Amino acid sequence: MKTHVTVIGGGLAGLTAAIALAEAGAAVRLYEAHHTLGGRGRATAPPYVAHDGAHVFYADGPHYTWLKEHGFVNDLGWPRPGDWARAGFRVDGRVRALPPIGMLRAQARGRLRAPVDQDFRGWASARWGEVTAEQLANAISVATYDADTGRLSAAFVWDLFQRVFGPNIPAVRWVRGGWQRVIGRMAERATELGVTIETGARVDQLPTDGPVLVATELSSARMLLGDDSLQWTSGQCALLDIAVTASRADRTLVFDLDEGGFHESYTMQDDTIAPPGESLFQLQMPTRTGESPGDTQLRLGRFADTVLPGWRDRTTFHRTGAAKGRTGALDLPGQTWRDRPAIDRGNDVYLIGDQVAAPGMRGEIAINSALQAAHRAARSATKTGA
Repeated sequence: MKTHVTVIGGGLAGLTAAIALAEAGAAVRLYEAHHTLGGRGRATAPPYVAHDGAHVFYADGPHYTWLKEHGFVNDLGWPRPGDWARAGFRVDGRVRALPPIGMLRAQARGRLRAPVDQDFRGWASARWGEVTAEQLANAISVATYDADTGRLSAAFVWDLFQRVFGPNIPAVRWVRGGWQRVIGRMAERATELGVTIETGARVDQLPTDGPVLVATELSSARMLLGDDSLQWTSGQCALLDIAVTASRADRTLVFDLDEGGFHESYTMQDDTIAPPGESLFQLQMPTRTGESPGDTQLRLGRFADTVLPGWRDRTTFHRTGAAKGRTGALDLPGQTWRDRPAIDRGNDVYLIGDQVAAPGMRGEIAINSALQAAHRAARSATKTGA
């Protein structure tokens, strides 16, 4: 008789764990408090498919290998050559095609190693000056969702910078239909494997009849496990989804070196997520310390004025949002991913998600931690079942 393994949470981490466990021969039950699966991979219903944050994959790690092997990231979308011509960088309030020379010099130093125990601002300032250091930090805020990326560990930020801007830039992957399509494929695979999935099912107590994988946000896991030590630094930013009638004056991709914002066209890679003749964009702006969400949205609106001229008169879809503590783990000086909350909590309880002790950035952490936990839980279930 198989020992049951329980997965609490039906987002990216939970579904990854459920599939890996079922493939290892475990009997899996997955509980999701919402009525739909997906967590932060959820999206709005067509005709405008907008996500809770930028949803692209980087194809340079074990997370992507696993997704690709399972066919979850098939049917990729690709920008047209002309779309790249409308990408740029905001510097001193204006958008330009190329980054400043200081950033280009930093990009060329791909083999340079940064220290773990020093903040990025101080480390980068000593090499390229304070202005360039701030621009580098703001450029990579797209991955941190943080208004003060310069305060984070130099090693942490430099690694992110090299992945996004380094000389060996890995191609970003976008699945047509977005992460919601990936989530749908994962849910289908889990069902095929016999995973029992219950939605609208909130779990307030840990089951005691086998290994348990907690795949919730860290704040929810803290309450469920009764463990106040489950804390980690994360970002906070304002989000703006807008669809407009298409215009060649619209920028497709802009890194904001002034304030850490980011602007991206989703329809340049996938024309199925907005009606014909319209373009769908998402913009983000990190919230400063002490700043209200409303004031961040005002700054975000001014950024939109720069990258989408006249957008307010062309808008066909508009949605604002905020992400606080939902943007993946950020490591302060002296910290690495190994210092984050441990996956194995003892007594056959495992913690997975995007703020635990696994490598990667944002959703990659969720996948990598889920695969680690599933391997350990499957071994435990096999021993118990035997």
